[in-house]
Amino acid sequence: MPPFTTLTGVAAPMPLVNIDTDMIIPKQFLKTIQRSGLGKNLFDEMRYDRQGNEIADFVLNQPAYRQAEILVAGDNFGCGSSREHAPWALLDFGIRCVISTSFADIFHGNCFKNGILPITLPQAQVDVLMDEARKGANARITVDLAAQTVSTSDGTVFTFDIDPFRKHCLLNGLDDIGLTLEKAAAIDAFEARARLAQPWA
Repeated sequence: MPPFTTLTGVAAPMPLVNIDTDMIIPKQFLKTIQRSGLGKNLFDEMRYDRQGNEIADFVLNQPAYRQAEILVAGDNFGCGSSREHAPWALLDFGIRCVISTSFADIFHGNCFKNGILPITLPQAQVDVLMDEARKGANARITVDLAAQTVSTSDGTVFTFDIDPFRKHCLLNGLDDIGLTLEKAAAIDAFEARARLAQPWA
C-alpha cells in the first residue's frame, strides 16, 4: 500500500455522530472482494436518491468537496458491523485520513491495514477542524504523520497520539503482507533448513 507521510488536502465536514459501516458502504455492495470500485458507492444512501441521482446538499456531492482527502467526522465513527469494505470505499474515493473524537475499534484497526490514518482528537479541537473544513476548498488541512500534527490553513497546530508500530507501518506503506515480506530472507532460510532436516515433508 502507498506510504502515508504528509498529506495536505481538502477536508470535508461530516458532523454526524455514530456514522456506522452500513452508512459508509451499504450491505448490497459487499458482494465484491475487490478493493477498487467502491468509491462510487461511498455513503450511497446519503449521496443518491432512489433514482440514482446525486443529492445536491450532501457534502461529498458539493463541488468544494468532490476531491476531499480528509474527513472531519462526529463521534464514534465506523461503528456497526465489522466490514473491511468501509475503509476500502473511503480509500477508493480518495479519503486518506479521518479525524474524529472516537472510532469503533474494528474499523479503527482496518483503517491502518488499508493505508488510512484515523486521528483521535478532543472535541474542542475537532470543532476547530470542523469549522475549518466548512470553509471549503480554499481551506486545506495538513496532516504530518512523522511529527504527529494536524495544521489548519491559518497555522493552528494540534498534536495527536498514535501507536508507534502502526505509525511505522503507515510511514513505510506496510500492510500485513508487506510486514511478512520484510522477513522474506529469514523465512527462506527457515524453509531451507527445514527441507534439509525433514526431506520427507
